[in-house]
Amino acid sequence: METRLRIHDVYDKNCPTRHALDRIADKYTVLVIAYLQDRPRRFNELQRIITGISQKMLTQTLRSLERDGLITRTIYPEVPPRVEYALTALGETLIDPLAALRTWAESNIETVMASQSAYDEKHS
Repeated sequence: METRLRIHDVYDKNCPTRHALDRIADKYTVLVIAYLQDRPRRFNELQRIITGISQKMLTQTLRSLERDGLITRTIYPEVPPRVEYALTALGETLIDPLAALRTWAESNIETVMASQSAYDEKHS
């Protein structure tokens, strides 16, 4: 029996790797992963830290990350219940690549903004 190696192609719109790329390329995913890298956090804590994110968007982001196996959601039997989110081992593998993207953005934002201004001036 022949063993076939399945090759994934992120450029193919039907490939499941496209979903994975969409998930990790999402701006809120980058921020949630960054804030969970040090320790588990509660929902309200994440919402305070990630300014500009709505409750609905944070909920959707956390659910998607949990579904993809990147974070865990732990409910503690307290009154009221305490819920914490933490990175899984798979989620931890994203720390360095996403940190590199954040560093690139922070290091190059001045050049990007200058390019945007030059483009806008040229095309207005």
